[in-house]
Amino acid sequence: MILYPAIDILDGSAVRLVKGDFEAKKVYDEDPLAAARGWTEEGATYLHVVDLDGAKTGEPVNLEHLRRIVGELGAPVQYGGGLRSDAAIAAAFEAGAQRVILGTAIFTDPELPYRAMETHGHENVLVSIDARGGYVATHGWLEATQVPAREAIERWSEGKGGVKHFVFTNIDHDGMLDGVNREEVATMTRAAGDGQLILSGGIGTIDDLQTVATLRAEQQLDGLDGVIVGKALYEQRFTVAEALAALGR
Repeated sequence: MILYPAIDILDGSAVRLVKGDFEAKKVYDEDPLAAARGWTEEGATYLHVVDLDGAKTGEPVNLEHLRRIVGELGAPVQYGGGLRSDAAIAAAFEAGAQRVILGTAIFTDPELPYRAMETHGHENVLVSIDARGGYVATHGWLEATQVPAREAIERWSEGKGGVKHFVFTNIDHDGMLDGVNREEVATMTRAAGDGQLILSGGIGTIDDLQTVATLRAEQQLDGLDGVIVGKALYEQRFTVAEALAALGR
């Protein structure tokens, strides 16, 4: 499984939110590049960068930070936040993103993921399903829908052309360091069919990572491809090296 240290950018700084609440932010580094460099120097080979400003405004705001991170570090970056048009997606790739993450756009422009996959490759487009209370939330997690998260993943994995890469975030656990729900992880991974799913939200200890890795092996969840970790790394609950070992990397 792949470890994706998270760099969430808000007002120019690397921050973490609690349950997606923009008012409950904590700044961990005033320079997102410095935060990213710290993770790569510790051994991370992939990065997860989210433009929180873009998620709120509906268009990418922090592409220059993305450009700096990729230009300085060279690590593959998956980038999301405000990517709701063909032009925004193209701009993210131009700025250096290896893969883009689409969330709100799957509701506002359902054809966008398919156009993006056709233009930029199926492997380079991820659909993000962010759930609060079991239902998908959109627009920077600020708006609720009546669509169950599992149903959303199933719908997109079975649609025309079929999305093959998903990010699933349980917003209720994001930034809480309170562990993962084994049953939920298994359910969401299976919902992706023959696609792959990256888990986000709730990782607080090295035991949580080992739980995910064990669950993947025991229940043959080959589609469980990676884990996004943010606050636990910033709070030094464990190191990148320890996380990689727990995930069997």
